[in-house]
Amino acid sequence: MTLADSAIRWYEENARDLPWRQPDTSAWAVLVSEVMLQQTPVVRVEPAWRAWMNRWPTPADLAVDPPSEAIRMWGRLGYPRRAMRLHACAVAIVERHGGRVPDDLDQLLALPGVGTYTGRAVATFAYGQRHPVVDTNVRRVVCRAVEGKPDAGPNTTTADLVAMEALLPEEPAVAAKASIAFMELGAIVCVARAPRCVDCPFEQVCAFRQSGEAIPAGPSRKPQRYAGTDRQVRGLLLEVLRNATAPVPRQRLDTVWVDDVQRARALAGLVEDGLVEPLDSDADRFVLAGDHPPRFPTLL
Repeated sequence: MTLADSAIRWYEENARDLPWRQPDTSAWAVLVSEVMLQQTPVVRVEPAWRAWMNRWPTPADLAVDPPSEAIRMWGRLGYPRRAMRLHACAVAIVERHGGRVPDDLDQLLALPGVGTYTGRAVATFAYGQRHPVVDTNVRRVVCRAVEGKPDAGPNTTTADLVAMEALLPEEPAVAAKASIAFMELGAIVCVARAPRCVDCPFEQVCAFRQSGEAIPAGPSRKPQRYAGTDRQVRGLLLEVLRNATAPVPRQRLDTVWVDDVQRARALAGLVEDGLVEPLDSDADRFVLAGDHPPRFPTLL
């Protein structure tokens, strides 16, 4: 039995019941889930995904709204530029593909904000195609089971894609199931610091397990600090703007953080990223990107 066969058998018995994995899930719903899941735990993504799909079940539904609504709907998921990318992606899908998420990998990769991983994930999980889908979890499983190393490097390389593709069955639909199975194994069994080897279908053949070596102690990577960072300040500024019912004067934003230099830097970063817009040359009032009439009729 191949690693892919073992992974698929395990997945069919142990996979989490996630809404974007249901058979009738649209390619758009898969794309939204993949963008939301980047650097964000499933437990936080699921309610946000359900709310998003309830409001915008198709790319066309999102494309007709301004980007500010996507930012507002994104809430506190973090890394809000992802909301902007999803909005830009929806617009491009409508303009280039008649509102249908393309099934061609090159066309997927040409969409705004869709990179190597996301494009292959949509082609594989939404359309059942045969592509190596490699994230941190997959890299870790393959590195341990095949290469006998405790962990993979920080970034996906061409070598990682080649290694994963070599493990995929030839039949596209079966290969797609294998891809999600490897990913699920890495997410809930072959985890970074405390892998549950006795529950792993690869236990008897895993090269790292057979080596007898132990997982190095300590975190796999240094946790990112949040408190006191520009990310926190950006989040506080966005929270005010998301809840605003009128353009927000600079004086109101000045109250969210005591450090004038850091606050100004965070606000400038939001403007540079296209998340926030000043309403005049003096930059005395600010809105989320695209927050213009009729949302704020006082601007008419």
